[in-house]
Amino acid sequence: MRAAVYRGVNDVRVETVPVPEIGPGEVLVKIHTCGICGTDLKKIHTGSHSAPRIFGHEMAGTVVAVGAGVTDFVPGDRVMAYHHIPCGECFYCRKQTFAQCETYKKVGCTAGFAPSGGGFAEYIRVMDWIVRRGLVKVPDGIPFEQAAFIEPTNTCYKAVDMLALQPDETVLVIGQGPIGVLLAALARRTGATVLTSDLYPERHAVAAKFGLDHPLDACGDVVAAAKAATEGRGADVALVAVGGNALIQVAMDAIRPGGRVMLFAATQHGEAPFDPAAVCMDEKTLMGSYSASVAIQDEVTQLVLEGYLAGFDLTQLISHRFSIEDAVAAIELASNPQPDSMKIVIQPGS
Repeated sequence: MRAAVYRGVNDVRVETVPVPEIGPGEVLVKIHTCGICGTDLKKIHTGSHSAPRIFGHEMAGTVVAVGAGVTDFVPGDRVMAYHHIPCGECFYCRKQTFAQCETYKKVGCTAGFAPSGGGFAEYIRVMDWIVRRGLVKVPDGIPFEQAAFIEPTNTCYKAVDMLALQPDETVLVIGQGPIGVLLAALARRTGATVLTSDLYPERHAVAAKFGLDHPLDACGDVVAAAKAATEGRGADVALVAVGGNALIQVAMDAIRPGGRVMLFAATQHGEAPFDPAAVCMDEKTLMGSYSASVAIQDEVTQLVLEGYLAGFDLTQLISHRFSIEDAVAAIELASNPQPDSMKIVIQPGS
């Protein structure tokens, strides 16, 4: 099969590799669509993971073979696969902090080499614990492109859910890439007023398709704009959907006393200055959310699959589609976003 293989820092090559073999309890899936996630790009550009690997985890496709003992899936089933599923029993699972579970940190899908998702390939092997709890059937009539958004929607829904938004609150979402728009759209569903900040009018135009009608120009004074929209108080919540430590202070300044800042894209270690008195005296909360939650898996599945037929069409976030042969170009574009680029997908099986 053909796959985009990570060979080292900034080195991805389209190669021919063996189709993975499955064992008992496992499933082989032919990938139709796989989105490129910022975490994939971080791994490719920082060398945080050893090579060779095949990345990609926002994926959907068709079951083509099942291992011994698999009774819930048959060849021909349309599915999406989570690549992480927790054990459900450890200390962190009992606290519902699933992303810190050691089993969750293991990757349960692979296209070969060290398991790394594998969606940037024609086929993936889905391991037994994922088959049991993280392989989701996709009904006929729902595009694979929509189903591929189930995992990223889960991560965003988790963050929004943690904020416990109220209808009388105002939320500032900093960054309107595909994840920023998704975060903002989910926040809007709570009834809250959502302000969106980005550098590019083209991205605000995409956001408008999801009813996001309070755009702010990130080149301007976002803090002042947030205060102007809230009788001078500041937003109740700021969601930071862009990597960049300097934005943490912007977010802290943009919220009211007693408000919350949610870091969503701060996935690289570093140091970020902020005013500790803003946390102590102004009672502002600085919090974070990472990866998906199994506790909301069924709710998110219903939202994405049924939502497609009810106007929650996430395929509108896709700006570019690439074949597996052009995967390197896809990764290059995703790594260097343009005003008109949003979600980039690789489609080995389109």
